[in-house]
Amino acid sequence: MPITPLPLPAGPAVLDALPALERALTGTAPIHPHAPGETPTLPEGELPDDLAVAIATSGSTGTPKLSLLTAANLLASAEATAHRLGGPGQWLLALPPHHIAGLQVLLRSIAAGTTPVVVDASAPPFALVEATAGMHAERRYTSLVPTQLTRLVEDPMGLEALRRFDAVLVGGAATPGALLDRARSLGVRVVTTYGMSETAGGCVYNGQPLQGVAVRTGADGVIELGGAVVAHGYLGLDTGAFRTEGGQRWFRTGDLGTVDGDGRVSVTGRADDVINTGGLKIAPRVVEEAVLAHVPAVTEAVVVGVPDPQWGQAVALAAVTSPGGPPVGPVPDAGVAEIRQMLRPHLEAAALPRRVLVVESLPMRGPGKPDRSAVARLLGG
Repeated sequence: MPITPLPLPAGPAVLDALPALERALTGTAPIHPHAPGETPTLPEGELPDDLAVAIATSGSTGTPKLSLLTAANLLASAEATAHRLGGPGQWLLALPPHHIAGLQVLLRSIAAGTTPVVVDASAPPFALVEATAGMHAERRYTSLVPTQLTRLVEDPMGLEALRRFDAVLVGGAATPGALLDRARSLGVRVVTTYGMSETAGGCVYNGQPLQGVAVRTGADGVIELGGAVVAHGYLGLDTGAFRTEGGQRWFRTGDLGTVDGDGRVSVTGRADDVINTGGLKIAPRVVEEAVLAHVPAVTEAVVVGVPDPQWGQAVALAAVTSPGGPPVGPVPDAGVAEIRQMLRPHLEAAALPRRVLVVESLPMRGPGKPDRSAVARLLGG
């Protein structure tokens, strides 16, 4: 059966698409969710028998690919999520619905037999308060990206709304530890998630794999995810990232990380984002976390490698600052030296930024995901 393009608008109008999404979950009426105004062209390729959704990836680099998610993939994800969170519930959608995190809010609602409440992703905190007040199910959930969580935690009304949820899933990008600590100390039940379009969304919650999800690392430290949530593959493209072993589907993520003896997963960043400076390899995520924790006024940070005649690559930082912080533009050498001094007790010398740019906002490739290629261009990479 052919894949039907399905535009999914932001805001409450997306509820009109629920019947099409419900048919997709039967595995007999596959769809391609996309933003309104787009004219998608779907490549030719083999389709699984119970295909439900062909959805674009939103990685930090490269050209988006279409992940083929079956009805079995999506229902396994919904069931495992409900099991981990304490049971099915009503969801609030505050993310773009054509990306996997937003789409899953709608699909989990269908699987639970509940009607989601919808607000626009850019809505002010008061809109979230109003929407939350209209939720009357025994259990209430939502899914956010770190920037949304930051904005809501800092707003008294937004914080009050967040406290009403039994779980606030946060993913899309690394969530600063200081933000998690603050939100949890204020009574917000934050659950960090790790996953991607290729795994039907988040499949590792608070570092622990969901029911039926397997995690391992290869000899090169790259995380591999296995289980019923792993997609059939990409439409019309074989990258070698998917394979089946012993009847179980596996996906090689391209993310570096570790799995400890208790099965806890820690992610350090993308393998292809690693910066090689002076012969040493630096994981940008480690530097970003140190910047957010120890450089005052920085609220968002992305670290990339830029060409350097002496070091091969230099560590470069793009940062968003709070009001009263440094102005937008390149940070002078004296300011960079001050930032390096702040970070010196927390990072090895090679990881200290040599170039810093303050930006009004970071370029993005989907909800919460920084566009590292665009950041590198801003920094002269």
